[in-house]
Amino acid sequence: MADKKIFKDVKPGAIRFRNFSGKEGKFNKEGDRNFCLLLHPDDADDMIKEGWNVRFLNPRDEGDEPTPYIQIKVGFGGKGRPPKIVMVSRKGQTQIGEDEVNILDWADIEFADIAINPYHYTVNGKSGIKAYLKTMYVTIVEDEFEDQYYDIPDSAQNVIGDEED
Repeated sequence: MADKKIFKDVKPGAIRFRNFSGKEGKFNKEGDRNFCLLLHPDDADDMIKEGWNVRFLNPRDEGDEPTPYIQIKVGFGGKGRPPKIVMVSRKGQTQIGEDEVNILDWADIEFADIAINPYHYTVNGKSGIKAYLKTMYVTIVEDEFEDQYYDIPDSAQNVIGDEED
């Protein structure tokens, strides 16, 4: 039986096909939040033996090996516990939820630590293990203006919620 998997210090190039917003697309139904994680071949071999749903990207260049990856579902509002997703910057860490998670679709990621839970399924005689995001700490690359504007307070912060109906 497969246990949760932990991936530490994941480089930004290993996080592909980000759809934290759940937008409908060629390979995605509306509302399905997910992303793909490129796997080291040794990790992929172990996960395949355990029954995880590991797929392979076709090689870009002739003679290269296919690249193993796993699609990770980001489930909010289902039967299970929602994932814990934390953005980390020089300012500190901020937990983000379902309403904010879409910002990760375009965030400049420096690296991430990711934990996934297995979900064992059997559908139409086929069985396997889907990956669901359990925890993700994402360290964001801060742009060149962060230092310059770091200490300036948000001028709209005091206005929000002060308006009378």
